[in-house]
Amino acid sequence: MFTRRQFSTRVAATVGLAATARLAAAQSASAPTTAMPAPGMRNVVLVHGAYADGSCWSDVIALLQRAGLRATAVQNPLTSLADDVAATQRILALQDGPTLLVGHSWAGTVISEAGVDPKVVGLVYVAARAPGAGEDYGALAAKFPTPPASAGLVKSGGFAQLSEEAFLRDFAGDVPTEKARVLYALQGRIAETLFASRTTVAAWRSKPSWYAVSTQDRTTSPELQRFVAARMKAKTIEVASSHVSLISHPREIAGVILEAAMHTTGTG
Repeated sequence: MFTRRQFSTRVAATVGLAATARLAAAQSASAPTTAMPAPGMRNVVLVHGAYADGSCWSDVIALLQRAGLRATAVQNPLTSLADDVAATQRILALQDGPTLLVGHSWAGTVISEAGVDPKVVGLVYVAARAPGAGEDYGALAAKFPTPPASAGLVKSGGFAQLSEEAFLRDFAGDVPTEKARVLYALQGRIAETLFASRTTVAAWRSKPSWYAVSTQDRTTSPELQRFVAARMKAKTIEVASSHVSLISHPREIAGVILEAAMHTTGTG
C-alpha cells in the first residue's frame, strides 16, 4: 500500500514517459512543426482561469501543435460561470471530433460543468478548482490553508483583480519579472460574484481526469489541489511551480496533456 503522496510521486515518475519523448523530439531544432501526431483524439480545448486570458496557454499550445495536436484557447469573459461555460461550449462546438478539455485555476469549475459535452473524452486540471455538483467550493477551500494571494484582491465597480504586488509575488512568483508585468497588464478582471457560483454537474465523475498540482502555489492551496485530485481519482503529477505552471513549466503541462490525449479512447 502506498500513501497518497507516494502514489502521486510514482505517477509523476511514470506518467508521460511517451509524452516526454514526443515533446523532447518536438522541441529539438530539427523537429517539424507538425511532428508526431498523437494517437486517438487530436483536439484540445484550453480554458484559462481568473486574472488571466487565453494567451497564458501560448507556450503550451506551441508544444501541443508540434506534437500533432489541434489546440484552441477559450477567451472567458469571467463575468459568471454561465458566461464562461457558454464561451467554452462555443469552442467545443467547433471541434470536429473527440476533444480533451483542459482548465487552469477557476477554469476547473468551468470544465467540470462544460465537460459533460459528448465530444469531451477527458479532462485535465492545472492547479484548478474541481467542485462537486452544487458544492459550496468556498466552504471546502476554507478547510485548507488560506493562500497569500487572497489578501491582494482589489475590488472596484463590481469587479476584482489582483494588485500588482500580489500578482508578481503570489500569482506568478516563478515567472521572470519583466514577463510577469506583461501578464499583469493582460489579466482579466473577474465579477465579484464569480467564485460563489456553483456547478450543476461534475464532469470528472464520468470522464477520465488528470491533475497537475503546483507545489509552490500561493494562489490556490497545494493541499486543496491534492485533495480534489485524489477525490476525482485523477492521474496526478506535482510540479514545483507557482500558480501559473502553464507559463513557468509549459513542458511539464504539455506533457500531461499529451499523456491524457494518448490514453483517451476517442469516445465520449
